[in-house]
Amino acid sequence: MLSNQQEEIQLKGEDISPTKDGCLFKEIVRQGTDDEKPMFDDTVFIHYIGTLLDGTVFENTRDRNEKVSFNFGKGEVIKAWDIGVATMKRGEISRFISKPNYAYGLKGLGGKVGSAATVIFEIELLDCVGK
Repeated sequence: MLSNQQEEIQLKGEDISPTKDGCLFKEIVRQGTDDEKPMFDDTVFIHYIGTLLDGTVFENTRDRNEKVSFNFGKGEVIKAWDIGVATMKRGEISRFISKPNYAYGLKGLGGKVGSAATVIFEIELLDCVGK
């Protein structure tokens, strides 16, 4: 059974999972400032807030004023991020709801995210820089 928050996001969001299996949804919070999207192996810079379905925040880069960077499309991050960021334009903020198979799976994330947890990420694509 879906929580009210999960149902709300699914109703507003678009299924962006590669097989349309209902495991990764996207809702745009703020449109991007230009049309540039990341390309394979670009270095992307993001801010993100990770929350559990009950609203518990388990990670917030804004609170630390510390953006995160990774090489896009290289599998350095969870699948939800690679798939989700691929759909974003520079300056965009989007909310993603991810089932465990696109997030932290059965392992979870230390003491922050439990096993097989569905998580929500609000991601801002700050920049993408080609090599």
